[in-house]
Amino acid sequence: MNKLLKGGLAVACGAVAVEGLRRFVRSEPHPMKDPWERAPYREFPNRVLVVGGGFAGFSVAKALCEKVSDRNDVGVMVINKENFFTYWPMVAGIISSDVETKNVAQPLRRALIQFGASFRRTELESVDFEEKSVRTSEGSEVPYDHLVLALGADPAFFGIPGVEEHSISMKGLTDAERIRNRVIERFEEFTLARDEDTDKGEIPKSKLTFVVIGGGATGVEIASELHALAHKTLHPDYPNIDLNRMRIVLVDSNEEILKELDEVLRRAARRHLEELEVEVINNVRAKEVTADRVILDDGQEIETENVVWTAGNRASVKVEDLDLPQKGEKGLETDRYMRVSGHAKVWAIGDCAANVDKDGEPVPPNAQAAVQEGEALAKNILATIDGEDLAPFEYEPMGQLVELGSQFAVNEVMGVKFKGLPAALFWRAAYLFKLESPENRARIAADWFLDLFFHPSVTQIRGR
Repeated sequence: MNKLLKGGLAVACGAVAVEGLRRFVRSEPHPMKDPWERAPYREFPNRVLVVGGGFAGFSVAKALCEKVSDRNDVGVMVINKENFFTYWPMVAGIISSDVETKNVAQPLRRALIQFGASFRRTELESVDFEEKSVRTSEGSEVPYDHLVLALGADPAFFGIPGVEEHSISMKGLTDAERIRNRVIERFEEFTLARDEDTDKGEIPKSKLTFVVIGGGATGVEIASELHALAHKTLHPDYPNIDLNRMRIVLVDSNEEILKELDEVLRRAARRHLEELEVEVINNVRAKEVTADRVILDDGQEIETENVVWTAGNRASVKVEDLDLPQKGEKGLETDRYMRVSGHAKVWAIGDCAANVDKDGEPVPPNAQAAVQEGEALAKNILATIDGEDLAPFEYEPMGQLVELGSQFAVNEVMGVKFKGLPAALFWRAAYLFKLESPENRARIAADWFLDLFFHPSVTQIRGR
């Protein structure tokens, strides 16, 4: 059965690669056509400025453009510090080289221009709410009639000493690469130590111990990818390293990992981590992180020089520079329509906003909620422009997918729970088709297909 499913995965990936390539060819715009069909952003009577190009910002811009494609009174501009959109569900796969970094970074400018929006790679510096103008980090002024704040999140360290200084926190694509490079560096150090003296060439246990703090989906996925990187990707290049000496520890403050999932799936995930020899420590918090150890609040000390922090996020620190009402680190205070309190035409969505649904319940800070918020906000902005009634946001959770390596996942979709290789196939199919870029979709599918027949390779490119 396992071989049959793997064969099915090979066929599916090949088919997706071909389909993705076909869609990419068909989706390419006519040269010089789409970018020049719409007037410059500043000339529209209703200008919607979106600050942030993550799931929330991208979704609201896309939805707005689709809804006003036959209108000439609404212009949309997105500003973002990067010219790509990070596809977070696949970021952990960068660690084991399951996916290439460039394919997880979806081009923002090309997609937005094809939709009919403008794009500027810059950062928000300040907002003049009276003049309805945003000052960027380059000093330029961008006017708006409606302002959408989708600034995302930053890691929350909860005041724990040493975490920020001595750990890698997952803020973006480069952090996944840093984790991968750290493992390679440790393997190189171990190899050099053996070459110097077979009797004395030992390195401290802390060099080959990797501690992931946080037992949510991100932490569990990273721990699994660390195992895959060492045992599958790097092992052929370092055959003399005894992988039994490598230790992966997952520290979680909750009674069980993946607390948001059903109990059956939590147990399945825990068993799979045990099969991977990932140590899981529950009901304990990090008290301090130093250069060579993690000190837990129950007195345990784990000797390690490799710590990954995934234990919490907070609204972007950028919101603190804005003169807007906030709910602490949860983000900007908004009403049920996603308007910032006290500002009729300033909206906030995604991880930087403390949004609630129509029943007053907090909206979870995840990708599916951000996409739904973006699509709902596009309707409310147009309703405001057209003088129509607004609709309160209604969040509809579709489930959760968590991949623990390329051949195992635990999924809950519309109340249906399943695990193992079939769940991994579903995970890949679902997220692959949700990729916005057809080119990236085809490249990732092709990589997955080839990895079934060739051993994945990885290199570390170091700056001078």
